[in-house]
Amino acid sequence: YDIGFGGVDHVLASGEDVNIMVFDTEVYSNTGGQSSKATPTGAIAQFAAAGKVVKKKDLAAIAMSYGYVYVAQIAQGADYNQCLKAMIEAESYHGPSLIIAYAPCINHGIKGGMSNAQTEEKRAVEAGYWHLFRYDPRLAEEGKNPFQLDSKEPKADYQEFIMNEVRYSSLARSNPERAKELFEKAAADAKAKYEHLVELAK
Repeated sequence: YDIGFGGVDHVLASGEDVNIMVFDTEVYSNTGGQSSKATPTGAIAQFAAAGKVVKKKDLAAIAMSYGYVYVAQIAQGADYNQCLKAMIEAESYHGPSLIIAYAPCINHGIKGGMSNAQTEEKRAVEAGYWHLFRYDPRLAEEGKNPFQLDSKEPKADYQEFIMNEVRYSSLARSNPERAKELFEKAAADAKAKYEHLVELAK
C-alpha cells in the first residue's frame, strides 16, 4: 500500500505471470502499528493518535484500472468458498494477479483477542467494512462483465462493528465528538463504496 507500492505497481504493470498476495492489516504491523495509506478513517495508530482523517487507499481499484490484472478482495472467515475460488482463478490466470486479504491484527485490539480473527472477518463483511469481489479480465474477453461482487448488501451496523476494536473504541472514549464525526464519515464512505461496487457489477 505504501512503502513498497512502487514495486508492486511495477510488477502489476509488467503484464508478467506473477501472483501477489496482500495481507491487509491496515497498519504497519511489522514495525509496531504505525498509520499507513491502508489505515481507514477514524482508526488510531502510531502517528494518528487522534484518528486518521482521510480514507484508505483503494489498492484494488488502482490495480483494476489496468484492465489486464486479475484482482480479488477476500476474507476467509466471511466466505471460505469465495476465498478459494479467487486463489484458483488468480493462479490459473496468465498475467499479473493481486489478491487482497483482510487480516485482523493484534494492533486492532479485537475484543476477545486474536482467537476471534475469523469471526471478526465475517463481521467486517456483514457490516460493510470490507467487501468481497473478483475482477477477471478473461471475462471481458468473452464479452462479459469482468467484475463480480461477492458481498451481499451489508445488514449489520458499521459503527457497532468498529466499536468492537480498541483502535476505534479508544478514540470514542478519549474524544467522543471527533470520534462521532470521523465514524459517521467512515460509515458514509463504506456505504458509497458498496454502492459503487454494485454499479460495477451491473
